[in-house]
Amino acid sequence: MSSKTRIRLRMQQDLKRGDYAPGTIEVYLACVQLFVDHCGGCSPLRLGRDELRAFVDHLLTRKLSPQRVIQYLAALKFLYAHTLGRPVEVSWIKYPRVKRRVPAVLLGSEVERLLAAIELPLFRALATVLYGAGLRVGEALVLEVKDVLSDRGLLHVRAGKGGHERFAMLPPRLLSSLREYRRVVRPKPPLLFPSPRTGGPSDRQALRRALHHAATAANIQKRVTPHVLRHSFATHLLEMGTDMRIIQQLLGHTSIRSTAIYAQVTTGLVKRTKSPLDVLGTPAAEILG
Repeated sequence: MSSKTRIRLRMQQDLKRGDYAPGTIEVYLACVQLFVDHCGGCSPLRLGRDELRAFVDHLLTRKLSPQRVIQYLAALKFLYAHTLGRPVEVSWIKYPRVKRRVPAVLLGSEVERLLAAIELPLFRALATVLYGAGLRVGEALVLEVKDVLSDRGLLHVRAGKGGHERFAMLPPRLLSSLREYRRVVRPKPPLLFPSPRTGGPSDRQALRRALHHAATAANIQKRVTPHVLRHSFATHLLEMGTDMRIIQQLLGHTSIRSTAIYAQVTTGLVKRTKSPLDVLGTPAAEILG
């Protein structure tokens, strides 16, 4: 077994011990492989700070998104700091700043048209879960039949971000949609949304394509992705007056800062908020002192 293969296997084991998600492990290993290929196939044992700097410069010339660059840098930092035990080699690496963008949001009427335009029951049910419970697409794809706690009105999310479990809401209309989906499709347990081709989790790219086609059919001009449905769920809850900390729990955010971004797009909430200027000179001004 070559040293490159040994290092790859050791890094894979280290990532698993660190409880990294399977998708993250796959991405990190692919990033390290591209680094090795860029350096002529040399073992990382023979590569140091000079080669790392040259590779980072190469990444910057490719005009990748900051998020993608961060993936590469995080993979290299893990490789050298943890697997190889050479943290000094990557101590100079700094992550690029990521500009936080206001998420795209659908109107309620657009969500209704979108769901009605999705042809396949599998993808319609998946999209309904994303909007009805605010799940991430990865969380929804691995839901099991036993995770639908109909008697308690909850969804048990076992594969949350960072490996955290939580309970999401299961509103009556969503429960009704899932029951209709199971009656028509009869998915084979344990998965709630198994792929009809492989029996494993459904393909997220196929879901994205289904949403794109449905958006076109429903004459929705916005770019619709699975995550847009989650954004719309959170924003609509805010506009309905739901406390932000409740939304934080429903979304599975560890920090309220992650949830606060939705306040930037809730124009209805802004319009309903009264300025203290309008309160001056009225009985309500007593609270202002």
